[in-house]
Amino acid sequence: MVFKKLLGSLGLGGPTVDTVLSHGAVLPGGPLAGEVRLKGGERDVEIEHVVLELLAHVEAETEEGEQHGTVAFERFTVGGGFRLAKGEDTTVPFSVVVPWETPVTELYGQSLGIVLGVRTELGVAGARDKGDLDPLTVRPLAVQEAVLEAFGQLGFGFLSADLEYGRIAGTRQQLPFYQEIEISPSPRYSSVLNEVEVTFLAGPHGVDVVLEADRNGGHGVHGDSLARFSVTHEDVGRTDWNTMVDGWVRQLVEAHAPDGGAALFGAHPHHEGHYGHHQDHGHHGHHEEHGHGRRSGPGVGTAVAAGAAGLAVGVAGGLVAAEVVDEVGDFFEGEDEEG
Repeated sequence: MVFKKLLGSLGLGGPTVDTVLSHGAVLPGGPLAGEVRLKGGERDVEIEHVVLELLAHVEAETEEGEQHGTVAFERFTVGGGFRLAKGEDTTVPFSVVVPWETPVTELYGQSLGIVLGVRTELGVAGARDKGDLDPLTVRPLAVQEAVLEAFGQLGFGFLSADLEYGRIAGTRQQLPFYQEIEISPSPRYSSVLNEVEVTFLAGPHGVDVVLEADRNGGHGVHGDSLARFSVTHEDVGRTDWNTMVDGWVRQLVEAHAPDGGAALFGAHPHHEGHYGHHQDHGHHGHHEEHGHGRRSGPGVGTAVAAGAAGLAVGVAGGLVAAEVVDEVGDFFEGEDEEG
């Protein structure tokens, strides 16, 4: 993927930049490689720095209502400190590691509607210019894919995915936003759940899976409940994921049910089996900044992603739209520092 931009803020005849990303999707916590291709303009210039920014199009709840904008969530200095002669061609190769909590943008090749981008910043003799965005595609880690696959096999359906600005209380979240994948309940749970929201907080040793259940009041179960479950990357090949994920959902349903879920599951509601490390954070308002939107979507068979294609926004168009609203609020970190 390539973009080219004449660095207008540096004046006519300034250098141009092409940023070329290696083909294929990256993994959370994995390498992002490519090269920045520079071509000298009509005069010699000193290149002070070449910086890559990772950007995400996010939503935020403010006093004025829901707003959208762009958050820069990582910066990498990949070059600088050299002279670019008039008309000279030079290349700055790079290989950087994206954050573990980088959101997933696709599943089984289907877009989830999440918009991420890579922006190149070139500093020349005290000036700087932020170039156009190059779309960034991120596929799930094996653990994340296994969890979503299990939801699909259990009969849950994909609704939507978005990025919410804010933090989830009681977690080790690192980024200033989190991803929510909203799924509809399987027929088994439709009498007590409206939807389940899945958030992955990945790290080098494993993934915390945060589940929030929106309860519809069936069987005396009311309100929202939240729980976090921890799994390791090594669990992928040795876990019955359908049993584990079903156990997680059962715990969400049973947590505040007056009869411990017996009305729904019978006299012995608990499955035997390994559910992963569990920490319950209670219910109601677990997000420090949080907004909900109800969306309908198709059911799925073996993969949550089966319904994703129709919900996905055009990636390039989404990035442009995000840029247009960069200045909607100062809660979008790093977007008020244009050079």
